[in-house]
Amino acid sequence: MKKNGAWRLWLMAAVAFTMTSLCAAQTPEEEREERRWFVVDSLNAGLGEPPDTVERVTPRELIRSFLTLTENEDLAAAAHALNLSELTPAEQRKRGGQLARQLAEVLKRGELLKVSDLPGRQDAAIEDPSGQHPQAGEPRRNLKLASLTAQGETYDIRLGRYRVGDQEPVWLVMPDSVSSVPLLYEEYGPLMFETYIPERFKASFGALKIWEWIAIPVFLLVVGLMGWWVYRLVGVLARWLPAGAPSIFTGRIKLPVALVVMSLVTQMLLDYVVSFSAVATSSLRVLLIVVLAWGAGTVALRFVDTLMLRLTRRLMGQIDDSKPKDERKLLTTLYALRRIIILITVTVVSIYVLSQIQLFETLGITLLASASVLTVLVGIAGQAVISNILSSFQLSLAKPIRIGDLVVFEGQWCYVEGIFYTFIRLRVWNDRRLIVPVTYFVSRPFENLSVKSAKEYRSLELILHLSADVQCLREKFLEYAQEEENVVEHHKLSCYVTGQTERAQTVVCYLMTSDPFAGWIAEMNVREKLMAFIRDHHPEWWPREVTVISERDVALGERSEPPSGHGGGAA
Repeated sequence: MKKNGAWRLWLMAAVAFTMTSLCAAQTPEEEREERRWFVVDSLNAGLGEPPDTVERVTPRELIRSFLTLTENEDLAAAAHALNLSELTPAEQRKRGGQLARQLAEVLKRGELLKVSDLPGRQDAAIEDPSGQHPQAGEPRRNLKLASLTAQGETYDIRLGRYRVGDQEPVWLVMPDSVSSVPLLYEEYGPLMFETYIPERFKASFGALKIWEWIAIPVFLLVVGLMGWWVYRLVGVLARWLPAGAPSIFTGRIKLPVALVVMSLVTQMLLDYVVSFSAVATSSLRVLLIVVLAWGAGTVALRFVDTLMLRLTRRLMGQIDDSKPKDERKLLTTLYALRRIIILITVTVVSIYVLSQIQLFETLGITLLASASVLTVLVGIAGQAVISNILSSFQLSLAKPIRIGDLVVFEGQWCYVEGIFYTFIRLRVWNDRRLIVPVTYFVSRPFENLSVKSAKEYRSLELILHLSADVQCLREKFLEYAQEEENVVEHHKLSCYVTGQTERAQTVVCYLMTSDPFAGWIAEMNVREKLMAFIRDHHPEWWPREVTVISERDVALGERSEPPSGHGGGAA
């Protein structure tokens, strides 16, 4: 029993080894077959033999002949371009032509399809003379024709290469794609308006059908009239609102609101009323997204601008550092928010437009082919702009200056009025405007007089005779300084003799003011009053040159009559 069992085991092992060897010998060939086509037992048995008008050798020939056959209403022949293997032979004969017609409508309306861009080789291998594509030269047995969205889901229309026995392989629309055709037809097929169009107007004329050449101008005219009506309605609403920020904001958003409404209405009409060919629909949808994004972004910008205007008016119409720090910080943040809204709007719209017009692949190849040249061009042309933009964001985040701060920049007193993408607007003390590039401003030292508090010590200096009564002058200074509205913290007022010469003494008075510019005015006022007091009551305090003609030294304080024939005087 043991010998018989061992013999059987050895026999089974030998058979298994032989079968494994045979399978291993066939594996490379099978792998090559799998990369080149799908092997099937039959194709569209319910449709019979395909006519000669159906060309299925390459993807390009397949789609071109398919569109031509459906255009000529030869739906029975066009059905041979579909792989109907998921249907029974009876269903293939019954529904094949209908599915072909629906797919043709979906391809014409859903996505702008360029037949000339499809592979013209039987194996659909990617041709890349540069050799940069990782799959260049490798045969493909399936490829994506289009990608469409319906009911929130994305469906791919794919082509597959099939071979029956020893026959020549052919390209067909894959079964999974065929099964999604009815759903896509509900989304992209003819809508309500098109059911009333006479058949003679449905013939093609150039890139569009005859009825589309008539309907598109009328369609745009109707949408334009609706936008004009919305524009006027918002204008009337702005006049009805009370004066102030609401009416200003409403008056500024007339055009963007009209464009947003036009975009939404157009989108609704394209979804539920009328559907044009892919050429017109793709162009319109890209334009609608651009208009919608620009309109929404402009409304947001106008809202921020109105907030800034309201805050500025609350600051008594002048942006300066005498106002609370929190308000100036908020205004600076609003300016930063304005720039962020612009940047996001431009970026989102640009990315969407590029994705819709399918420029990313071409752009990527171009960048790879000429990366060094493009880098140099961008580095030279865009360096200043990009540097200014980054610097403006740096100022908004770090806030070394705020809107309303008083700065001393290159020897000039300036209030910061605005921080924009590429420049800073400064209001000089004489009400001129100084426009400075952001990078130039941040690369130069400047003095921010409002970084902590707007208060500032001011000092006024008087040169007086040695005989001037400093205590009297100090009392007058305190009196005049306390009368000034912009002088604060009166306990810090002081007046001292800070120096002297053989002829005069230097008296300096110190006062604390609410802000630098108001302090400059207060200093001038106090100086004028002190000078008027000295001029009217003690003119002898003014410094003067003195010449003494005497036999005695007057510095000793002895008074004596000058000798006869001599006189004394002062000049």
